[in-house]
Amino acid sequence: MQYRFRLNTIASLFVVGSATLAPHVFAAESADLVAGQLMDTVVVSGSRIAHPSQEVPASIDVVDSARIREGQIRVNASEALAAVPGLVVQNRQNYAQDLQISSRGFGARSAFGVRGVKLISDGIPASMPDGQGQAATFNLDTAERIEVLRGPFSAIYGNHSGGVIQLFSRDGQNPPSVELNVTGGSYGTSKVDLTAQGQAGGIGYVLDGSRFRTDGFRDHSAATREQAFGKITVKPNADSKLTIVANSLHQGNTQDPLGATWATFAANPRAGEIDPKDDQIPKRSFAERYNTRKSIDHQQIGATYEQAFGDDRLHVMVYGGNRDVIQYQAFNIDFQKSPSHSGGVVDFQRQFYGIDTNWLHVNQLAGGKLSTTIGIDYGRSSDDRTGYENFIGNSFGVKGKLRRDEQDVVSSLDPYLQMEWQSGPWLLSAGVRYSKMKVEVNDHFFSNGNDSGNLEFSHTTPVLGLLYKLTPNVNVYASAARGFEAPTLNELFYSGTAGGFNYQLKPATSTNLEAGVKARIGNNTHLNAAVFQIKTSDELVVDKSSGGRTSYRNGGKTLRQGMEVSLDSNLAYGFTTKVALTTLHAVYEQAFGNVREGNRLPGVPSANLFAELAWKDTLERFGAALESVASKQVYAEDSNSEKPAPGYTVFNARVNARQNVGNWRFKEFARLNNLFDKTYVGSVIVGDSNKRYYEAAPGRNWLLGVSAQYSF
Repeated sequence: MQYRFRLNTIASLFVVGSATLAPHVFAAESADLVAGQLMDTVVVSGSRIAHPSQEVPASIDVVDSARIREGQIRVNASEALAAVPGLVVQNRQNYAQDLQISSRGFGARSAFGVRGVKLISDGIPASMPDGQGQAATFNLDTAERIEVLRGPFSAIYGNHSGGVIQLFSRDGQNPPSVELNVTGGSYGTSKVDLTAQGQAGGIGYVLDGSRFRTDGFRDHSAATREQAFGKITVKPNADSKLTIVANSLHQGNTQDPLGATWATFAANPRAGEIDPKDDQIPKRSFAERYNTRKSIDHQQIGATYEQAFGDDRLHVMVYGGNRDVIQYQAFNIDFQKSPSHSGGVVDFQRQFYGIDTNWLHVNQLAGGKLSTTIGIDYGRSSDDRTGYENFIGNSFGVKGKLRRDEQDVVSSLDPYLQMEWQSGPWLLSAGVRYSKMKVEVNDHFFSNGNDSGNLEFSHTTPVLGLLYKLTPNVNVYASAARGFEAPTLNELFYSGTAGGFNYQLKPATSTNLEAGVKARIGNNTHLNAAVFQIKTSDELVVDKSSGGRTSYRNGGKTLRQGMEVSLDSNLAYGFTTKVALTTLHAVYEQAFGNVREGNRLPGVPSANLFAELAWKDTLERFGAALESVASKQVYAEDSNSEKPAPGYTVFNARVNARQNVGNWRFKEFARLNNLFDKTYVGSVIVGDSNKRYYEAAPGRNWLLGVSAQYSF
């Protein structure tokens, strides 16, 4: 298969200063400069043991605090993750539905939230036991780094681990400080963030609170988000550490603009689809007529304790929380014809908790070092879920009659074992995890039938990886795994257009292969490249999607083959360059329904690119950067017969400055996105039954930010 970008895409790569396409592992905190050198980063994802990323037989990138913070508003993880190969993170311009994240094609089908990709924050799951997560719970204001793991080694994290994204927040340290950040920009966007951190009596603390508001680029897309975060670290003795993390997220009446048809997008990218049945003049859009919106309240707390016994280590993590959601969708149902329909208002209260504990033992074996980790992971969530009609009389977008009342319980129990043997130039890593997920439905609303029942999914996921050090600066590796992806609760809730709970869905299973090379070129360049193949059976695909409600089915076999190439290099005179290129051939290997063999998977571009040329003066008082982001076309549905979202290339620019005055540190930045005011589709709603697939990205837009920090 030959992969080609359009000429303007290739040109954009050269414009930002990269004349060579070569591999790299994104150095994070790790991209620290020592006498002009790029240092390798230390990671814990994949092996669960701290290693330089160069010595892990897996594709893993690290995004450091500078990339997360500098020149960004720090609201969406897409801001920082755009530079990671293999990952597609789309801001839907819809805060009611969260980001659209896919890793090598896993997760692209999600209509809202994150599926197929495991989210973890400070070692605590940000994904529920059924596999669905919310990237909005990530607190980017306190993030120290984000590790992104792709490929076979993701499977060691169990169900829905087509990729793993781990955020690590910073620990409190001396001297204590207080920092205020204020940012404003296009479309009524503003954010205020206040952070305090430090140490007192051997206890480290980080406290953060923020409020974000936007009118939204698209019609009916206004949002307000309030977040709070707290972290306490204690070292009872030299060999132990206790970390307690708590966070909350509140979004009240976040507007949902829904998708648009191609004709509407072409006429006005900001507009919503007009409802022809509306009785007002001028007629309103579906989103306006039904006042589509979502309110979210999420609170979570977790604790991690680590105790070292020489080279051995005990790790215990516990967490718990609650999540309340009410969502108003955009459809009106004849309940006499569809008595099993649960209505257009979703209302649930969720309680969740879990524990993960493991033991690491280190000993010598056959002239090498053997590290063995054995553990068990348990999670449980319980939803009190109701559904209502979304109308009363001729008034829409209001809570009407009860149509659903049930309790949904999901539990997962996963024992796992990992072993790593290292001797001389060889590193061998192997693991196995047994995942079991149970779903229990207790229906309390019997007028449309009894949907009570049980489901159980289980699978064993083995992982094997081998790395060899060809030279001190060049490592090659290969890895393989079996993956497992059970349907989430939201994928089980509906069957077809108006059916009830879908007890017929099966989990998807996959075989994942990867080979790669990691290299340092001189003292100032990191290179990384990987090729991969993923074969999946019983792929979970969209069946019907309309008005904010989506049902799923199994779609047979799929094939994903691709390549990731990236580069991180320090040039002369304070310049640096970053490049991340991904090619992905993702197709159905088996025909089903109206889907032909060879059709492309929807929501997955066949190629995408990030490239950046940045500059800082030697004292780091001033900086500037030019970015380019490019993507090939994306199909919106399985038959590939509807117009795909066209490919695009956009450019962004930023400048920043910093001043130190006594105990004060001031920072300013200006950012201009989509420099040439390109009109393009930023994301798609896969399989929308009304062909409202397209979600427009903003035109030219700006951000200005200032911050003041005082150190005591």
